[in-house]
Amino acid sequence: MKKKPKNSTAAVAATITKSKKRTRNVCKSKPKPKPEAGFTTGDMEDFQFREDEVGEIRASLLKWYDVNKRDLPWRRINDADATVDDGDRDRKAYAVWVSEIMLQQTRVQTVINYFNRWMEKWPTVHHLAQASIEEVNEMWAGLGYYRRARFLLEGAKMIVEGGRFPRSVNDLRKVRGIGEYTAGAIASIAFNEAVPVVDGNVVRVIARLKTISANPKDTATVKNIWRLAGQVVDVHRPGDFNQALMELGATLCTPLSPSCSSCPVSAQCSALSESKHNPSMLVTDYPTKVAKVRQRHDFSAISVVEILEGEENASKFLLVKRPEEGLLAGLWEFPSVSMNEEADVVTRRQAIDDFLKTSFGLSSSNVVEREEVGEYVHVFTHIRLKMYIELLVLRSQDVHRKKEKAVTSYKYVDIKTLASMGLSTGVRKAYNMVQKFKQTRSNLITR
Repeated sequence: MKKKPKNSTAAVAATITKSKKRTRNVCKSKPKPKPEAGFTTGDMEDFQFREDEVGEIRASLLKWYDVNKRDLPWRRINDADATVDDGDRDRKAYAVWVSEIMLQQTRVQTVINYFNRWMEKWPTVHHLAQASIEEVNEMWAGLGYYRRARFLLEGAKMIVEGGRFPRSVNDLRKVRGIGEYTAGAIASIAFNEAVPVVDGNVVRVIARLKTISANPKDTATVKNIWRLAGQVVDVHRPGDFNQALMELGATLCTPLSPSCSSCPVSAQCSALSESKHNPSMLVTDYPTKVAKVRQRHDFSAISVVEILEGEENASKFLLVKRPEEGLLAGLWEFPSVSMNEEADVVTRRQAIDDFLKTSFGLSSSNVVEREEVGEYVHVFTHIRLKMYIELLVLRSQDVHRKKEKAVTSYKYVDIKTLASMGLSTGVRKAYNMVQKFKQTRSNLITR
């Protein structure tokens, strides 16, 4: 029985699931037909990178990365010092953490400005831990997926309470909002722990290197991709290697038009080799295309409630706080009512009137103005939300607040406060539509 090749990376060994090697049966006289190139999920457990492949991939990829890596603000922090003390490592870890959370579901170019503003306001995890959720949401406004911001704040408080920034993947995973991917990124980039990091870019690169045709969304497939990534991660420069692998997928080994001629690991790419020998096979066939989840269609009636106060008709707007769990948790929005389907204006207004009266004790029997402003479709990952937006103006004397304690959190804010709040993109869009509606009407009147 042949001995298994030794893993050259002791630090990675603990993170890689060992698999038993089995010898393939090959019938030379009658080859078994191969209906599909690549490995199935079961086959993947039998495959690994050869030691010579590992050395070539590490050297080529790191050499390419040193020359071609993008100049990103969080990398400047990481590369600032050749030798660092614990304080500097904590600062690196914090920068990696913030950038990686922001980069989830968001384009790099969008994140850069947000990251710079964030680090200017909260340069260390201790500064962030002292912030309020309102301040964090205000800084995050426009990035979407607001739960990420809340987890950053909660995680910062946990780290500060613990006394120091966790150094290992296992300890980082205990922090609120830090999953396997983010823990690996922080541990390898900031603390030089030789552990893999797998995101969508890495899945694509490895699937092409090993011609993996298994479903990339399947749990078993992802687990094996992590195993393969753990085999190639560089022990001496794990952080740079992980970033290089992700950078390769983001810039060259793209989903639809990979630049194979410029790829530093093209010599080790099985998908490229297959495509050269079989014209019917393409590099872009890997990983397997998975049907997108069908979007759910939701409908909502939005009422921008404006209260006129005093002789000069100073305005205040009613804002409602969303529940602390679920979509857009804890954010402020204009009063809204979910509709089961598309509804006419009479149905929408009745639903809004019932909500305002029941939740806030507001009566809309004598309104100053009520206008249909328009519709706006806001797209989330799996939800297509169609919003019907109206403007409802009430006089202050027409407002009757409930005396009992309200179940729903709400407040009235002036225009200046509203402009500075961290509102979601959908809420900001609704407000801008109302302001545009007012301006257009004003222009028509003055003509």
